[in-house]
Amino acid sequence: MALPTFVSRQVQQATRYFLDLNPNIGGPLAIVCGGCERVKPDYLVQRADFPFFCVELIAAGEGEAILNGRRCVLYPGVVFSYGPGVPHTIRTSPERPMLKYYVDFTGVGASELLESATLPSGGHLHVNPVEEIIHVFDSLQRDSSSEHPVSGEICLTLLKLLALKIRERAVSAPSGEPKSLASYRRARQLIEQNGHLWRTAAEAAGHCGITPEYLSRLFATYGHTTPYKLMARIRLNRAAELLLDTNLKVHEVASELGFSDPFHFSRSFKALYGASPEQFVKRIRGTGVA
Repeated sequence: MALPTFVSRQVQQATRYFLDLNPNIGGPLAIVCGGCERVKPDYLVQRADFPFFCVELIAAGEGEAILNGRRCVLYPGVVFSYGPGVPHTIRTSPERPMLKYYVDFTGVGASELLESATLPSGGHLHVNPVEEIIHVFDSLQRDSSSEHPVSGEICLTLLKLLALKIRERAVSAPSGEPKSLASYRRARQLIEQNGHLWRTAAEAAGHCGITPEYLSRLFATYGHTTPYKLMARIRLNRAAELLLDTNLKVHEVASELGFSDPFHFSRSFKALYGASPEQFVKRIRGTGVA
């Protein structure tokens, strides 16, 4: 099947599904398509408009988006949306091409669904833990291929679940603590960028210029996780990039990122991505872009 014109060709690997490419925009809520894309280093999308609503999640890599004139830095855990009437530009970092999930949908209630997720069209936010959101996207990918009569209803239910999980896992700021939130965001950005190079929370805290105890409190308050768990996830995100972009073997990637035991690395990788390193590479590369 030829790809629709609105689907980007600037990808290295992609797994995609197509449910309704000719939806009734004024009809019931409907999923158009979705998938997972590993973009090329020169990936750039510029649109003045888009016919459907879209939610995208960054799982690995870095980039930026301009949504309705507002700039958004893209890194793992960032979710953003756009839709009809929202001009948008999306580009990747050439050094760290993005791995991202997306779902396009339309129909009555589509805009309200985004509002219920605290993610109005043209907005963005950060979710944590990102693996919970990835799990919903992967479930959409899996159930979209089912031929069972209720598979369409299941996918719509998963779309609504996606909105609820984004709302549940969005990192928000308690009132009256803007300085601590700014400290958290700065620390998190540094860890997102460099965490694959650091091995301990104390090392991360030193690079952030704060004490390990304060760093842990910031993450407990705003991130609902620990700095070490975030760093572990970033190392695994980096592992996914190396597996896809190089010819390194699994044990070589494990050694490169400081895992002394390849079996422990494989178990940790499967816990995050729902597949072993070998299965992950096969899944992402399995569907080429025609």
